[in-house]
Amino acid sequence: MALERFTRWLYRNGRPNILARALNAVWARVFATGRTPWPVATLEVLGRTSGRPVRLPVVVADLDGERYLVSMLGENTNWVRNVRAAGHRAVLLHGRRTDVRLDEVPIEERAPIIKRYCEVATSGRVHIPVDPRAPVSEFEEIAPRYPVFRVVPLS
Repeated sequence: MALERFTRWLYRNGRPNILARALNAVWARVFATGRTPWPVATLEVLGRTSGRPVRLPVVVADLDGERYLVSMLGENTNWVRNVRAAGHRAVLLHGRRTDVRLDEVPIEERAPIIKRYCEVATSGRVHIPVDPRAPVSEFEEIAPRYPVFRVVPLS
C-alpha cells in the first residue's frame, strides 16, 4: 500500500509532479530501447504548442488481438490533448520506431479495454477507481472519464 500512496502522490491533482516528470523522462528512455518486457513502450507525439516531439512511458493493453493506450489520469492530460492536436499521429518506440495512428475508442466500447489495462498496468491501476477483478459492468460506469486509443500501425 505504501507504493500505491507514493504513486498517487506523484500524480496528485491529476498532474505529474516534478519527481514524476523526471521519472517519466527516465522510463521513456529505458522503454524506448526495447530492453524491457512488453507491454511497456514509449509514446512520442508532437507537442501541440511547441511542435517538438514529446516522449512519455506508456503501458500498452492488449485485448482480442488489438493494442490500446488508456489515459490513466483521464481526459485532461497533455498526451491526450497532444495526440488529438497531432491528428492522432504518433510513434511507439520499443526497440524500434513504429509510426502509428491512435484511433479514439467510443465510450461504449471502452469498459473491457480499461479493465484489461488495469490488469496489466500495475502503476496505472491506482488512478482508476475500479478493482481490476471487478466485472466489466463496473468499468462501464467510469469509461466516459478515461480516453482509450486503439494503436494502428502505419508501416
